[in-house]
Amino acid sequence: MRIGVVGAGRIGGNLARLLVKSGHEAFISYSRDPQELQRRAVDIGAQAGSVGEATAFGDVVVLSVPWRSIDAVIAEMGSLVGRIDTTNHFAAGGVADLPHNHTAAQANQARMPGARLVKAYNTLTARFQADTAGRTGADRVVMFFCGDDAAAKTTVSELIEDSGFTPFDVGGLADAAVMEAPRRPDAVYGEEFHRADAEQFFADR
Repeated sequence: MRIGVVGAGRIGGNLARLLVKSGHEAFISYSRDPQELQRRAVDIGAQAGSVGEATAFGDVVVLSVPWRSIDAVIAEMGSLVGRIDTTNHFAAGGVADLPHNHTAAQANQARMPGARLVKAYNTLTARFQADTAGRTGADRVVMFFCGDDAAAKTTVSELIEDSGFTPFDVGGLADAAVMEAPRRPDAVYGEEFHRADAEQFFADR
């Protein structure tokens, strides 16, 4: 599958690396240093270029940029196709305010009408994802995801498997709060889970 990555920093760049390693093609974009972007692409085994080029390239597009940059980046993305949203709603001084009773995932979906958005890869740090991808058996780490489009969720679930994690469906975008910042006792954000742990956690909620 062709994966366009908008935001080739820690999360986006690491995800590109994991997916290329499993046989997918990747195109990375969005960096303040074009030469570093090219170097990173060579290291990963990906292509590199503009946000618009990455969007046009991808059967699936990964959005992995700072919360404050999302509106400007969306304007560069062009045609809306499948999206994996790895963003967290951090702003200067803490967590950004969200529209009343909306999750951050719902807020991003509203910014991208027509996109089939799935939230994933946002609950664990890039370093942890890089270090734990590919574990096997009971030690395999869960990657939580949610979305409102069943077909898009199936695609993302397969990509999660390919990148070395166990997919765990949390529900729709309205259910994303449990995946989102800040870290707290009643959420999965920032915590390592395995399948049995995740099943027990949601059974007890």
